[in-house]
Amino acid sequence: MFESAEIGHAIDKDDYEAAIPALREALLEAQFELQQQARFPVIVLINGIEGAGKGETVKLLNEWMDPRLIQVSTFDQQTDEELAHPPAWRYWRQLPPKGRMGIFFGNWYSQMIQGRVDGHFKDAVLDQAIIGAENLERMLCDEGALIFKFWFHLSKKQMKARLKNLKDDPERSWRLSPLDWEQTETYDRFVRFGERVLHRTSRDYAPWYVVEGADENYRNLTVAKILLEGLQTALTTQNAEKRHPHAGPASVSIDNRSLLGSLDLSQRLDKESYQKQLASEQARLAGLVRDKRFRKHSLVTVFEGNDAAGKGGAIRRVAAALDPRQYRIVPIAAPTEEERAQPYLWRFWRHIPARGKFTVFDRSWYGRVLVERVEGFCTPADWLRAYGEINDFEEQLSRAGVVVVKFWLSIDSETQLARFQEREEIAFKRFKITEEDWRNREKWPQYADAVEDMVDRTSTQLAPWTLVEANDKRFARVKVLRTINDALERALNRD
Repeated sequence: MFESAEIGHAIDKDDYEAAIPALREALLEAQFELQQQARFPVIVLINGIEGAGKGETVKLLNEWMDPRLIQVSTFDQQTDEELAHPPAWRYWRQLPPKGRMGIFFGNWYSQMIQGRVDGHFKDAVLDQAIIGAENLERMLCDEGALIFKFWFHLSKKQMKARLKNLKDDPERSWRLSPLDWEQTETYDRFVRFGERVLHRTSRDYAPWYVVEGADENYRNLTVAKILLEGLQTALTTQNAEKRHPHAGPASVSIDNRSLLGSLDLSQRLDKESYQKQLASEQARLAGLVRDKRFRKHSLVTVFEGNDAAGKGGAIRRVAAALDPRQYRIVPIAAPTEEERAQPYLWRFWRHIPARGKFTVFDRSWYGRVLVERVEGFCTPADWLRAYGEINDFEEQLSRAGVVVVKFWLSIDSETQLARFQEREEIAFKRFKITEEDWRNREKWPQYADAVEDMVDRTSTQLAPWTLVEANDKRFARVKVLRTINDALERALNRD
């Protein structure tokens, strides 16, 4: 895979200097058009052999282009804050918005390759990381991102010669780091595992570009021209051809039976039983989040449900059991301009709690397969691929020690109508009812179909859905608390 990057590519100095002015002008024009259109972000991943000119090339790109529109991020050793979150959290926080460019050093590929070279894990873990990288990049590209992946290469002989020249040059020796010399000893392993990663992850939507780094003129022009051509093509392509998705529901019933229809909504608790069970479950929750074993975990609860199903009341009963410093409630409404400029899951990743903390999502990432699907705010292709993206997202959380508990609070149409009417009649509840609630009610069957699909496609062993019979608010609140407690206890006992 690296043969063509070891043959001694070189560009004459005069030819190089003659090409620069037009190239810089074209890059700036493309960068300005990218900002003006603001249709997609550009993500540049920098990887390869130490001493191959990665830093020098990026420094030059910042000189040739407008550095105010370029965000350079370096991912070295994880900070304490990053270690307290799922591994992908650190990358999601640094994603550039639409119209901007982000350059990532020490990205997910650097971490997986160096980890395998150092023997921190075996091939099976590397292969799992490769699959995770593919899933992430496919999702980013489906959301519109333009990804460039560069591998800066040197042969072992070229690498040793370059490091020696740097060492002997007093003005440039400061560039050398212990990692540079370390890689001279691990070069063969690094290249072997690097080739494995590149072979597995070079895809039409995010291909790898291998660039020989021995000659800086060749290296600089090659990278700049690849970026320019890719940008120009993306900027002039308005509508990329998309595969026709399957638009039918996940579950088709020919006997008129349904998952939601099978719920026993008549279940109730009398006031005395409710108060006893509520107090017991709240005390149990308070004890679990104070358990020292919880420091290795975090807790995420997702509340979805019919309008007026009692999500707010259930959340308040959960919060009442805890110290306000232990939890955060994140209400999800229509995305802001900042959030629309990022991939769909970005606004949720940024709220994932650190270990020992608890986040409650009042509405969630499931809006894409519910509201956005029913109201036509996204295409069928978007919400159909969202099921797999959500499953992958929740698996990453679970593997990192996050306990994910998801609730759908279900009521029947008659109960919803009664609660709507009550809200209109009681002054302090009128803020809870809007014209949108009445419009959504008219689409009850479409929302029911979307919920059935959502549960069928995203209820997994790692993050199962709990359907809550919520016609009786007392019954629903106790069931919510008990479900959270049971999930937490299982996680802590596994430790």
